Amino acid sequence: MAKEHVHESHPEIVKRLKRAEGHLHRVIEMFSEGRGCLDLAQQLHAVEKAIGEAKRALIHDHVDNCLDAAANGGSSKSTKTVLAEFKAISRYL
Repeated sequence: MAKEHVHESHPEIVKRLKRAEGHLHRVIEMFSEGRGCLDLAQQLHAVEKAIGEAKRALIHDHVDNCLDAAANGGSSKSTKTVLAEFKAISRYL
């Protein structure tokens, strides 16, 4: 079983994702309604932006909490491991 990994920011990130989920459902309805491409593109952009903001918040939280603690001796991770983890998560920025 995986260790539970929850940060203070996670509930806010989930809230953002639920908001994006609502927008996405609305976009799907708009397709069914035959809405114009401009309206659809605008709404899809809003969904994409909301998801991007959630991702950015998660990555910043990870850097602030996990990597900072590890780099400053608050973890048993080696410097090499911390650097590798930072490189891995930075691909998603």
